[in-house]
Amino acid sequence: MTDLLITAATLAAGTRGDLGISGGRFVDVGQLTRPQRIDADGLRALPGLVDSHTHLREPGREDAETVATGTLAAARGGYTAVHAMANNSPVTDTAEAADYLHELASRTASAEVIVVGSVTKGLAGEELAELGLMNASTAGVTMFSDDGRCVMDSLMMRRALTYVRTFGGVIAQHSQDSRLAGPGACCHESEISGRLGLPGWPAVAESVIVARDVQIAEMCQSRLHVCHVSTAESVDVLRWAKARGIQVTAEVTPHHLYLATAEVESYDTTFKVNPPLRTDEHIEAITEALADGTIDMVGTDHAPHASEDKDHPFDVALPGMLGLEQSLAVVMERLLNTGRLDWPTLVQRMSIAPATLSGSRRQGRPIAIGEPANLVLVDPSARAVVDRDASASRSRNNPYHGRDLPDPVVATIWAGRITHQR
Repeated sequence: MTDLLITAATLAAGTRGDLGISGGRFVDVGQLTRPQRIDADGLRALPGLVDSHTHLREPGREDAETVATGTLAAARGGYTAVHAMANNSPVTDTAEAADYLHELASRTASAEVIVVGSVTKGLAGEELAELGLMNASTAGVTMFSDDGRCVMDSLMMRRALTYVRTFGGVIAQHSQDSRLAGPGACCHESEISGRLGLPGWPAVAESVIVARDVQIAEMCQSRLHVCHVSTAESVDVLRWAKARGIQVTAEVTPHHLYLATAEVESYDTTFKVNPPLRTDEHIEAITEALADGTIDMVGTDHAPHASEDKDHPFDVALPGMLGLEQSLAVVMERLLNTGRLDWPTLVQRMSIAPATLSGSRRQGRPIAIGEPANLVLVDPSARAVVDRDASASRSRNNPYHGRDLPDPVVATIWAGRITHQR
């Protein structure tokens, strides 16, 4: 592994200096031997970003994404680790499936892949998956989610939260009441959904599940994580729960911060996502919640789909958007450049908090001698028009195509190895 010397970098806190990397860790620059030099004058050096919510599609849908292509997209977005959701084919619901994904990532990934197991077998919501065995496996799974589906059964949720408490695990919930927002729901319930004739997905269908689950988590004294928060009502519940000391964390996606319900008026299925894009009052509520820490982190919900899965009428097409490559750009545009976040808080929301979610000891660490060398170099002033065809992903369902956004990532370094350099 080649030694690296990064010169004149500015850290998140504003201090400036040179950084040495050798053997996968930050070292004193005097220890370097014939290093490769990277000029970081004018750039910010941040701890590598960590995504709390990524769909890599492998195994089962390699036509849409693979571990290799998904983590390359992650590296281009400044990520050095991603949490890989369980809804593959087969589902990651056994120790063997978890270890398979862990081993595959060790050979092909451009970022650390933190394996997420399912809560229930086959995501069916009827029987707990092998939670303990997945935790004891080589993959060391600590986070479990049926994402894409809600664990609707309250008793099943109680059992899962009780079980993972024994080893400090966390249940990540896709909050969607299936009676209020059924499988066909695809548009925020509003004047727009009525006018377009699209099945409505009311905000309350999210918040009632969040309200139920935080109370079950309190009863079980266990850890709950709320995926892709999208409504003002859910934010209110989270504030209440945190004030009570309930062990709950939450994430927000870049697309829910940046895109509104009106996008679906084109019937472009790129903008079909679950939960759906919301209206301005919800966007403002979740933006403020991310700024003040009620929502702890950004999770991309990177959901690649092959074109044949999107090339359908809006209510039939599969939901999901790409997110890894433009996530940092959106957070910079919406919060950093508007003064609602500073650089240290951005690092907390996009690196430290999501690393802490699964208990990672390698990610979200300070840029300091002896620490793992996970790093992204950012140009705060760079901008570009997003081109979906330039993506590292195998899929093209990029909702930011044609938009002028920050283009910040100059280089990404994972465990001392350059995984992306512009």
